[in-house]
Amino acid sequence: MAREVVFDVSELEPPEPLVQSLAAIEQLKNGEYLRLLHRRRPCLLYENQQKRGFSSETRAGHDVACEVFIWRDGDDDAASAARAIANTLPPADHL
Repeated sequence: MAREVVFDVSELEPPEPLVQSLAAIEQLKNGEYLRLLHRRRPCLLYENQQKRGFSSETRAGHDVACEVFIWRDGDDDAASAARAIANTLPPADHL
């Protein structure tokens, strides 16, 4: 069963959300995904995570503007669990 790691960067000032998010995803183990809480869509994160071998889904958050679910490429358990949770949230189209 996959394990969720919650990481809230919504109160940090740039560039700390990006720097700390990239450090956090590098710590993920097999079967873990990161649930990143952010105050806006982290556009710079997407290209950087892909270069490091990670995929993600972005949704509108409950208590924050944006939630990004991130997992290692090829980690099917983490990907399935992250997508299942992400699909319970509204799309992030308006962000």
